[in-house]
Amino acid sequence: MGGERVIVVGAGGISNAWLPHLKSEGLEVVAVVDLNRETAERQVAKYKLDAAVETDLDAALARGCDFVIDLTVPEAHCEVTCKALEAGCHVLGEKPMAASMDEARRMVQTAERTGRMYMVSQSRRWEVHHESVRQAVAAEAIGQLTTVNCDFYLGAHFTGFRVEMPSPLILDMAIHHFDMARMMSGKDPLAVYAHEFNPAGSWYAGDAAASCIFEMTDGVVFTYCGSWCAEGYQTSWNGDWQLIGSDGGLRYAQDAPPTVVHPDEGSQEFIYPRSETPVEPADVPAATMLGALREMLSFLREGRRPQTECHDNIKSLAMVFAAMESSRKRERIEIRV
Repeated sequence: MGGERVIVVGAGGISNAWLPHLKSEGLEVVAVVDLNRETAERQVAKYKLDAAVETDLDAALARGCDFVIDLTVPEAHCEVTCKALEAGCHVLGEKPMAASMDEARRMVQTAERTGRMYMVSQSRRWEVHHESVRQAVAAEAIGQLTTVNCDFYLGAHFTGFRVEMPSPLILDMAIHHFDMARMMSGKDPLAVYAHEFNPAGSWYAGDAAASCIFEMTDGVVFTYCGSWCAEGYQTSWNGDWQLIGSDGGLRYAQDAPPTVVHPDEGSQEFIYPRSETPVEPADVPAATMLGALREMLSFLREGRRPQTECHDNIKSLAMVFAAMESSRKRERIEIRV
């Protein structure tokens, strides 16, 4: 099998992370679509694609394809995805799923009605350390999970739209960490209390920092503290994580291999001595966008359901919008998809 036909919608910078994989996987790029024809033509020439260049999605869809890759801005995701699904194409889209929960629900409903697959690329799911943590927690390497903490602190000096957004951290970045929390813990969100703020010295117009407390299924609590204008101690882009269970803890920080710590329960000391062991590395043959692409191809070729199909990924998006609503209303918000 192989040679699936794909249409790429959106030829901006993010397409550089996708187009090489389409070639390496032996896919046929039918068309590249962008509102700016020159942008699409440049990418087709750069990657030596035998693909049509279109500025109109309908014209591209008329050529037929197995699936569409949506690399447009979030505000366009709903229209592009729904149109592609209605045309009989499966869709693999970039995160975040949509610019609102109403749009996200419409996309899920369209996928259900058309019987097509819509999955979202949450690139951090296809990372060795992250999958290693997930497997360790699922195997109860630290006993029954009770607590998940994530700290994210960077001084990110963006230019452009992010410095003007009302909620740049939560809306543009935290979707990664919220989805990672769901992936690692195997739990889903129930409610959140969040506080967004813009620290002194910030170069952002909107709230570039936040503290969030999420109530998750099975009594697990997920705490998220982050800032995009932190010039002191800085984490990696993935954040620093600590997961606590009934029998020990798991630490994943600065992108170093995660470790598990267990107490010496036979000790007579006030605080038990601890032993630290590395987490068994997971087998992740394809990372980031290639991992997402291969999951879509596995669905097309073998019928295997992708882990980030829309019914699942909408739960991560719901955490984003519930956190912003909680901050705005200054109250606990129950999370519904």
